[in-house]
Amino acid sequence: MRFTPAASYEKLKRQPVPEENRSKNQKLLETPMTLKSLGLAGIAVAMCAGPAFAHHSFAMFDADSKITVEGIVKEFQWTNPHAWIMLTVANAEGKPEPWAIELNGPSGLVRQGWKPKTLTPGMPVTLTIHPLKDGTHGGQFLAVKLPDGTQLGNPNREPAPPAAAAGETQ
Repeated sequence: MRFTPAASYEKLKRQPVPEENRSKNQKLLETPMTLKSLGLAGIAVAMCAGPAFAHHSFAMFDADSKITVEGIVKEFQWTNPHAWIMLTVANAEGKPEPWAIELNGPSGLVRQGWKPKTLTPGMPVTLTIHPLKDGTHGGQFLAVKLPDGTQLGNPNREPAPPAAAAGETQ
């Protein structure tokens, strides 16, 4: 018998196992490729959607209250996805305490007139914020008053009513 590639290939080709001889697990593994692809795509979307929803949650801030905080800028972090003001604020006893104030991202801040050097270390500022619900020292930025009297942001910003937030009209 003479060797030919075609004849050898035919011998090596896997012969399908009859349905009745297959185990239950083997039948489950042989699902159509499109079903597997859709399943993997669904899992990928679910994994990516969780962090996106978590990132855009403002539930940690008390949107029903506003406070004013006076302090000295320790650091202004011009970073994505959000910029931060690290502030040193004197407590009731006059002892300095660190505060962290979260702002929008740099692209949004630029549209509002901010620059990476708008706040510099050692600068005294007055901030209006939505405080953190858990009482720790921090909050969501509403407005800042700079030493020269310039104000950036809107200290009177109120949360949108539920109907307006959903795009409904009255």
